[in-house]
Amino acid sequence: MILVTAIHQLLAHQARIRPDAPALSSRSTTLTYAQLWHAVRQAGAHLAGLGVARHDRVAVYLEKRVETVAALWGTAVAGGVFVPVNPLLKGKQVAHVVRDSGARVLVTSRGRLAAVRDQLGDTGLTTVLLVDLPDDGEPTAAPEGVALRPWLAASDDGATRDDGPLGADLPTGPDTDIAAILYTSGSTGAPKGVVLSHRNLVVGATSVSGYLRNTADDVLLAVLPLSFDAGLSQLTTAFTVGAHAVLLDYLLPRDVAAACERYGVTGITGVPPLWTQLAAVDWPPGARQTLRYFANTGGRMSGTLLSELRDLFPTAAPYLMYGLTEAFRSTYLDPAQVDLRPDSIGRAIPNAEVLVLHPDGSPCAPGEPGELVHRGSLVALGYWNDPERTAARFRPVPGYDEPWRAVPEPAVWSGDTVVRDADGYLYFVGREDEMIKTSGYRVSPTEVEEAALGTGLVREAVALGVPDARLGQRIVLVVAAPEPVDADRLLKEMRQSLPTFMLPTEVRPVNELPRNPNGKLDRPTVRAQVTAQASTEVPA
Repeated sequence: MILVTAIHQLLAHQARIRPDAPALSSRSTTLTYAQLWHAVRQAGAHLAGLGVARHDRVAVYLEKRVETVAALWGTAVAGGVFVPVNPLLKGKQVAHVVRDSGARVLVTSRGRLAAVRDQLGDTGLTTVLLVDLPDDGEPTAAPEGVALRPWLAASDDGATRDDGPLGADLPTGPDTDIAAILYTSGSTGAPKGVVLSHRNLVVGATSVSGYLRNTADDVLLAVLPLSFDAGLSQLTTAFTVGAHAVLLDYLLPRDVAAACERYGVTGITGVPPLWTQLAAVDWPPGARQTLRYFANTGGRMSGTLLSELRDLFPTAAPYLMYGLTEAFRSTYLDPAQVDLRPDSIGRAIPNAEVLVLHPDGSPCAPGEPGELVHRGSLVALGYWNDPERTAARFRPVPGYDEPWRAVPEPAVWSGDTVVRDADGYLYFVGREDEMIKTSGYRVSPTEVEEAALGTGLVREAVALGVPDARLGQRIVLVVAAPEPVDADRLLKEMRQSLPTFMLPTEVRPVNELPRNPNGKLDRPTVRAQVTAQASTEVPA
C-alpha cells in the first residue's frame, strides 16, 4: 500500500505498476503512464531550472492538450502551485488571474499570447513558456520585460520509469501545502481564487473514484474545462485508479459522441447545459453501449432531462452530484436512489460531513431549510489574497471545536440553502443571493425553473426576481426552446404544479441562454440583461 500525499505521486505510482497502460489521449496522441510521467518530470525539471520553487505560482493558459497536463502536474513536481486559466477567458480576465495569483511564469501558445499580450504588461510576469515556439527563429512579441522561452516536447517514446533527475520517489512537502488555485466567478466582482491543498485534491480524487467505482478499465472523457474543479477531477480520479483519460475540446455536441465511440468512453461528467446539448445528439450505438455512468454537477438536472438521458443510455448509471469549488466535491446521489428521490442531491461523499445549519450554527430539523455547511479534509484553504472573504466563508461550526485542537477546524459555509429529509438526504433550494422575495414569500428559482422544464415546452430556463413596488420582487422567467414559446400555454401548464405566488409575471423567450466559461448557465449575465431591459421600459 503506497502512501500518496501529493497529486504527482498518483502518476508516479501508476507509472510504476502499469507503465504501458494508456494514461492520456489528446487528438491523435496517446501516452502511456510511463510516457506521461516522463513528460511531467521533464516539465518539473524545466520549471525548477527557471527558479520555480515551493509555493511559486505557474499559470497555464492553454486548451486541453498533453502539454497542459504536463505543465500542471510538472508544477507540482517542482513544488509550485498551478493556476489553470480557462482557455475561453479574454485578455482582461487572463490578466486578472495572472496578476491576482502573482504568477511569474505563464505557459501558453503563440496564438493565445498574441490575443492577450497587450493586457499582460503590468501583471508581474517574468517568463512566458510557449508550447509552439518555432525553431526557425521567427520572432514572437512578448510583453515588455518578459522573457520568451520554448516549452519542452511533451512526450518521449523512450521514457523509462526511473530515468532523469526527478524520479518517482522525489520528496514532497506536507499534504497541506498549496497545490492549486482555481478561479471561480461569483455573482458580483472579479473571479476569486480558491486555494486547494494536495490533501484536498488527493482525498477528493480518492473519494470520487470510490463512489463512482472507477477502475483501471475505465475510459473517462475530460470534456469540462480543467480550470473548473469538476473538470480537473476527471484527471485526478483517472490517475488515482490508473484509468485512461481522454481530453476533448469540442466544437459541436456530436463531437462528444464521436469521441465516446472512438475511445470506448465509460464515464462522462457534465453540467446541465452540456447534457441538454448531448441529449439532442444522434449517438452511435457503440458509444451508447460502452458508457457505464454519466454524472451531473454544476447545477440541478431537470427530471425531464434526466429521463431523456436514461432513455439514451439505458445501461449507464446516473450520478447526480453537488459540489462547490471551496470543498471540491460535497454530495452525490447513489444511482439506486434516483427513482426514489429524483430531486435529491444525495448525501455527503466519503471523507466529508455535510450539515444543514441556522445562521447561528444550530442544526436545522428535517424539512427545515438551512445553509449547507461542509466539514472535513476536502475544505479548501481559503481565498487567495482575500482574508476578509475567507474569514466570512471559512469558519468553525459552533459545538464542533475539539478541546485538543490548537486552532479550530474551519468549515466552508456554502451560501446555498438546502433541506434534509428524515432519512438524511439533501434537497437543493437555492443560493441565498438568488432567492426571490415576492408577496412576503421566499421562492426558490430552482423550483420555478423545474416547473417550466417539466412542461416539456422549453429546454432551459432561468428564473429571476426583479424589483416591484407592489410585490417586492416579481418573477421573470427567461427561457430557451427549440420552437417559438407560447407564454400563455407555458404559464397554464406551470399553474398545475405551482401556487399562484410562484408563477412568473413575465416570460421572456430567447434563442439561447448565455453560459459562463465553465459551461454553466451564466445567471449574472441573464440578470444584467433583464435588469437593463427593465430600466428602459417606460410605465404606461
